[in-house]
Amino acid sequence: MTGHQQQARAERTDDRPVAADLTGRVALVAGATRGAGRAMAVELGRAGALVYVTGRTTRERVSEVGRPTETIERTAELVTAAGGTGIAVPTDHLEPAQVKALIERIDDEQGRLDVLVNSLWGGDRLIEFNTKLWDLDLDSGLRMFRLGVDSHVITSHYALPLLIRRPGGLVVEITDGTVDFNRVYRDNLCFDLTKNAPHRIAFGLAAELKEYGGTAVSLTPGFLRSEEMLDHFGVTEETWRDAIAKEPHFAIAESPALIGRAVRALAADPDKRRWSGQSLSSGQLAKEYDFTDTDGSRPDAFGYFEDVVMGGKAGTEADYR
Repeated sequence: MTGHQQQARAERTDDRPVAADLTGRVALVAGATRGAGRAMAVELGRAGALVYVTGRTTRERVSEVGRPTETIERTAELVTAAGGTGIAVPTDHLEPAQVKALIERIDDEQGRLDVLVNSLWGGDRLIEFNTKLWDLDLDSGLRMFRLGVDSHVITSHYALPLLIRRPGGLVVEITDGTVDFNRVYRDNLCFDLTKNAPHRIAFGLAAELKEYGGTAVSLTPGFLRSEEMLDHFGVTEETWRDAIAKEPHFAIAESPALIGRAVRALAADPDKRRWSGQSLSSGQLAKEYDFTDTDGSRPDAFGYFEDVVMGGKAGTEADYR
């Protein structure tokens, strides 16, 4: 298998027909260059949505994350190949003028916005785990706030006036860890604060959107097999189980497609307002909406970590798939 074929297979999520129909809906996935953001954009497209995908890495420019082969143009192509319409718009979501221009373009071209996914981050390289606040690199800590909190607030500020024009709008705040799981300290104060903030953003937006018939939730993947994580372990999506020898808990890992399918199911649910203000996980919604990961399993990473890893209960990852 060539390198291009391996990449194409890794990027593919699911070729089966889907019940969810988002034809005519317009979505914005902010932070769709790679990983969960890319998968969510593709799955929305698979259900027929028109999806604007944004990020800072393009075929002409590489962001501070430093991964040049993962671009928003490629994500847009995958959205279109899946059956939707993908539109790539280079955007730095820390620059209000750029975000304002993005939303004005969506309004001019479509006149509506039905789904906003705030999947903005790109700060993993800044994390110093098990380091006291007074020993942290302060610039790195404050940059995490900018990347994972400020960008979300700026984007919603400009996007929500368009989203509330029609009842039924959905805002998805992507984070790391559920509210319950994040009661455990995340071993870096700035990272801990950054990844808890989207829960409060979703909670607050749920209250603000209620009178407009809108829904806001926070959503987290489990142990995500992102491109960056696969590279960290020196494996591919085809050989990911080889990493279990180095990290046994990687056995519960899920592909980005799982959270993509979660967002697809949420967006298509006519009764999604029942979730508004809540903290959700990909594994939880897989059970609720009866979908699986690409291998046919239904991994429950947070159940596994809470019960087995932290709770000391007998069990293996197989019991939580």
